[in-house]
Amino acid sequence: MAFCSFLGGEVFKDHFQPGIYVCAKCGHELFSSRAKYEHSSPWPAFTETLRGDSVAKRQERPGALKVTCGKCGNGLGHEFLNDGPRKGQSRF
Repeated sequence: MAFCSFLGGEVFKDHFQPGIYVCAKCGHELFSSRAKYEHSSPWPAFTETLRGDSVAKRQERPGALKVTCGKCGNGLGHEFLNDGPRKGQSRF
């Protein structure tokens, strides 16, 4: 499942089938469907990445990190710290 190809609208927001979400640009594995949860944002929401090297992060502002593909650098959005479904979890 290719993730973050925003030009045509987000087709995976309400998709909850088992699988792995990959970068739309290079196919690098990013998130597991097991980490996906329902959220009010217009994009899919995840609590964690598939592996430590799935994404790269840099501080953008307090409480938010800019997230890119760990392989090709494709922009994926943000990690919002302490905004996940449970206390202390992040939201990607």
